Amino acid sequence: MTEAGAGALREFLVVLALALAGLLLAVLAAFAPWYATPADAGGGAVVEMHSPQRPGPGNGGVAVEAR
Repeated sequence: MTEAGAGALREFLVVLALALAGLLLAVLAAFAPWYATPADAGGGAVVEMHSPQRPGPGNGGVAVEAR
């Protein structure tokens, strides 16, 4: 193997190692818990969702007819 070939192979292996390290960090960030929770926690709280009200005379909004 020539000196240029060995340098190219070394550079390729460095790039491959950095890519694998980045992939490992991305997987850890995606699947690791984001915050520590106590062992006796009851789980997540339920969040109540509300859709916005339609504008009209009864709720303070102004109803505008489409033309």
